[in-house]
Amino acid sequence: MPIHLVFALVLFHTSCLRASRVLVTLYALKLGAEPLTIGILAGTFAIFPMLISWHAGKVTDRYRPRLIMLCAAITSACGLALPFFVPNLTAVFVCAALGGLAATFYNLSLQNLVGRLSTATNRARNYSNYTMAISVANAVGPLMAGLSIDSHGHELTFLYVAAVLAVPIALLLIMGRILPANKIEAKSKGGFKDMLFNPKIWPVIAASSVAQSGLELFQVYMPVYGNSLGLSASAIGLIIALSAAGGFASRIILTRLIAWGSEEKVLAYALLIGALGFMVIPFCHSLLPLSLIALVFGCGLNCTQPIVMTLMYSRSPEGRAGEALGLRFALDNGIRAIGPVIFGAIASSIGVSAIFWISALLLGTGGVVAHRDAQKGGRGA
Repeated sequence: MPIHLVFALVLFHTSCLRASRVLVTLYALKLGAEPLTIGILAGTFAIFPMLISWHAGKVTDRYRPRLIMLCAAITSACGLALPFFVPNLTAVFVCAALGGLAATFYNLSLQNLVGRLSTATNRARNYSNYTMAISVANAVGPLMAGLSIDSHGHELTFLYVAAVLAVPIALLLIMGRILPANKIEAKSKGGFKDMLFNPKIWPVIAASSVAQSGLELFQVYMPVYGNSLGLSASAIGLIIALSAAGGFASRIILTRLIAWGSEEKVLAYALLIGALGFMVIPFCHSLLPLSLIALVFGCGLNCTQPIVMTLMYSRSPEGRAGEALGLRFALDNGIRAIGPVIFGAIASSIGVSAIFWISALLLGTGGVVAHRDAQKGGRGA
């Protein structure tokens, strides 16, 4: 079935993407990078998604997803292989930039496909299953990177992760024809501002942005924090993988949670759980408590993704779902591009702990916005 192919495509590509996030951070640290440089490196992943997601969303509304994703997967593989052949910090930055560029088109195509292959009755379930595949990938990727680094070194790990991308490339070449082509719609009315200030959409975008910022900062600065505690690459990979495992567990019961309350209400509680996790991280200094916190943190914050995608697709104007998803992707990555740089400067000045506490404040604020949206029944301001 096409929907199962979509889940396989996201599993393999996201595993490589998450492995690359840990890999480039630890490799940059090995090359002597400071926290500010690490923040800039993390922001590099988000540069292209921030700049082109709005237009990329339009592309995914109009052109065949198979060709878009095939080009994206090849681009990502080339970027990952580069540091093996050119082992320096410049190559690592190029790898991050190409990874972000490829992920923009690849992920927006997949998210749009899930919506188009679903009905109103099974859309929440399909997006939940989609993000469960992401959760598995989020666990597999960091573990794969950490174990490979400890066994074979950083440079060879770049090549190994690039080789894994041969799987989605082969799937697209062999089976990609079963994916539906997009229907060419009449040119829709309204532009960027019209979509951004849509009262049904902006509260979801606000909650999504702070959630993705929190997940990004956890991915970037947990390795920095763990490295400062003397934890091994495998231990750091395990902590990040447990965060993904927590997200997988919460997504299993997500449809029941939504039936108990609503998408907006579950989104609010998830952001507050993430805020609580960030608050207590600086008080933990060993593998076991950090692993437990990562599990709870992931259980809360990782379930925001399927809720946000479901709400964005269902609230978007007719024929403009790709644009709505692209807008959300652009703003999320705008924060992800700027946030790590700002937080990297904070970490260099007053320590990594401050990053976690400020992130807790941002997530708590996002939880309040989502709760107000829930009280208004999703009607917006």
